[in-house]
Amino acid sequence: MDIFERILAIILPVFIVIGLGYVYARYKGASVKDDMVAVNRVSMDVLCPLLVFTALAGKDFDVVHNAWLILAGVLIALGSGLLAWPVARLLGYDVRSFVPPMMYNNCGNMGLPLAALAFGANGLSAAVALFMACNLVYFTLGIKIIQRGHPDHQGSSLKFLFSPMMLAMMLGMVFALLHIHLPDTLFVALKMTGDACIPIMLFALGVRMLDINFSSWRIGMVGAIVCPVVGLLVALLLEMILPLTAAQRGQMYLFAALPPAVFCFMVAEQYQQEPDKVASIVLLGNLAALLFVPAGLWMGLR
Repeated sequence: MDIFERILAIILPVFIVIGLGYVYARYKGASVKDDMVAVNRVSMDVLCPLLVFTALAGKDFDVVHNAWLILAGVLIALGSGLLAWPVARLLGYDVRSFVPPMMYNNCGNMGLPLAALAFGANGLSAAVALFMACNLVYFTLGIKIIQRGHPDHQGSSLKFLFSPMMLAMMLGMVFALLHIHLPDTLFVALKMTGDACIPIMLFALGVRMLDINFSSWRIGMVGAIVCPVVGLLVALLLEMILPLTAAQRGQMYLFAALPPAVFCFMVAEQYQQEPDKVASIVLLGNLAALLFVPAGLWMGLR
């Protein structure tokens, strides 16, 4: 199997499940959004935290071995925001609307399944580490950027530390650092439950696409290009600096090529920070992933 067939085999299942979610939402109409509320709540409160915890607490995850990769994730998120800032200023976009989605890519809904398909179980553990790094940057610096000019929300970003997802990350890191291992039967049960999160996240992403329209398409098109391009530029620089293994390099490039996260739209809606423009960035970004994700995989797997 050549590299192009491998890339196709990795990305096609992911986009097929997303497409199934979109088709189901189109068929069922507006009522499906109400149905997905409970599903998403269970996913965010139980399934995803268990996926994260078991990936970090598993015997195949080594914190020290993945330390450089975690640093790469932090630097890509920070570097993407730094490079996107002058683009926003140059084109007259509100920095609070444009920069945070460039810093927080779809490393959850899309990145975790792609990593699992591309790199196997070890790849999923490393992808969770990148997911953790990206969350830390977004929910600290990213949220602070959005909060500028929103005095009613000042100081609220620390709430993320007490979310099930972050508690699972912190607990998983404690297990990994202290080499604590759960009984095999209990661990398998938790892992089976957490693994259900991957197809559900992709299906939910497809359903969410029904809500997003093409208004403000210009900023959406710019964001769709800038997000993966600046991420890949930072990754190219880091490849020359950080002592990454071949597998870690592949993970880094896949992470860098991912589109803006759907969660950015939800946060923009919460803060009333031009949610229509952020929605367009997310929608067109995820469509552009059909081009940029294969490019990132090619750069990482070459």
